[in-house]
Amino acid sequence: MAVKALIRNHPALKSIEKDIEKAVQAIVKAFARDRQLLLCGNGGSAADCEHISGEFLKGFMSKRPLPKSEKKELGRRFGKEGRFLAQNLQQGFAAIPMTSFSALNTAFANDVAPSLSFAQMVNALGRKGDVFMGLSTSGNAENVIYAAMTAKARGLVSIALTGCTGGRLKDYCDIVIRTPGDNAPTAQEFHLPVYHAICMEVEKRLDR
Repeated sequence: MAVKALIRNHPALKSIEKDIEKAVQAIVKAFARDRQLLLCGNGGSAADCEHISGEFLKGFMSKRPLPKSEKKELGRRFGKEGRFLAQNLQQGFAAIPMTSFSALNTAFANDVAPSLSFAQMVNALGRKGDVFMGLSTSGNAENVIYAAMTAKARGLVSIALTGCTGGRLKDYCDIVIRTPGDNAPTAQEFHLPVYHAICMEVEKRLDR
């Protein structure tokens, strides 16, 4: 199992193993029900959101081929080109990096309030049964906290990936993964192997 391997390779994470497992279970449940994962963070954490999304939207450790029925339909409809699509497309899970919505982010920041851009996207996109994940090494990023509050109000399961204190973000999330490290670089060094393990484990459990 990816989570067990993570703990073997990074013994300092043993104390948060159960929290990582809870996050895996929540994301598996959402994807199995055709729901989505909404991600947000700032700076390096924004880049991590893109990274996580990339692992879910296409095959990560597995190629995730399309089901036979979908392959057959593509071939039936579009002949040679449909068979090319069927051979190369992969199953993806709906992981949305809200950091990528540059038009909405800049417009809402300019027209309303910069700290509410992620919250606005959660309000527009989030539905009960979805999962919200906020990344903040300090746990005190205001825009991530407001997004978590909105997610809570809309009935999403919320996950925080933070540094050792959890900051204010921990008070608004159902699952809090607090990695060791009392500064951004150290915390983020642990964030990558943590979310890689989550992505691997989710993929494995949803392997069809």
